[in-house]
Amino acid sequence: MESRSPMKLSTRLLVLLCMMGLGLMAASVVLYLAPGKNLLMMLTIQDVVAFILPAVVAMAIFYRRPWRAMALDKAPSAKALLVVVAFYLVSIPAMNWLVTANEAMSLPASLSGIEHWMRAMEDSAAQTTEQILDIHTVGGLIACVFVVGVMAGLSEEILFRGAMLRMMQDSRLGKHAVVWIVAIVFSAFHMQFYGFFPRMVLGLWLGYLLVWTGSLWVPIIAHTLNNSTVVVFSYLSNLGIVPADYGDNIGIPADGAFPWLALVSLVVSLALALYASRCLIHRTPPE
Repeated sequence: MESRSPMKLSTRLLVLLCMMGLGLMAASVVLYLAPGKNLLMMLTIQDVVAFILPAVVAMAIFYRRPWRAMALDKAPSAKALLVVVAFYLVSIPAMNWLVTANEAMSLPASLSGIEHWMRAMEDSAAQTTEQILDIHTVGGLIACVFVVGVMAGLSEEILFRGAMLRMMQDSRLGKHAVVWIVAIVFSAFHMQFYGFFPRMVLGLWLGYLLVWTGSLWVPIIAHTLNNSTVVVFSYLSNLGIVPADYGDNIGIPADGAFPWLALVSLVVSLALALYASRCLIHRTPPE
């Protein structure tokens, strides 16, 4: 590890968060002055100015070779890519069940005010997502895959796994604690409480992929695959080629039935993750 600065972890994270705040303000100014408030353009500017640039600048301050410190210097192996695709496919029923269970979450009556606020945030996010995924042309599909799939996957992984997780790896925290903490922060950052646990699980998978492979490109590709698949099926659904919410009900049992398919999916997913932890492990940590 070649660090430029002896700053404590808390200081480094504070610098990163301050840069993110400045990036968000700069992005807001750019978007306010920009003609024609195109939603995809707004998201792209936010990804670059508020996520990628703050992470890269912060890592350049603290590490002599930020590209290597962020694990961007190691190409993903074919085996890792196969594991990423296989895990995504086999985990669908289990993740669908988790999504449904999280959406059904209800707080006690004494916290009704908080629940109302959480529902309002969720509805607002759902409306934005619906607007983004309202695509009916090939050009719109390509643009949406680029922004929602590629740019979101790239920017969020650079920020959360490439910068935040990497900084925390230099602390006294164990690798499991680091992966879990970053996954929780990653999910909480989205401010979608009724999707908190599925997104946290996704964050755990992405974090462990980085720890095991030593390449940030692996979680970037996994994240991009996850987002892009949603975009593609939304497009196909908009054209009437596949039913609405295609695939979202796989693993969801009828009322009162036991979620056997989701259970099998969970077991196979965990087995595949265990396999990945052994066959994808890199020999030397990134500097």
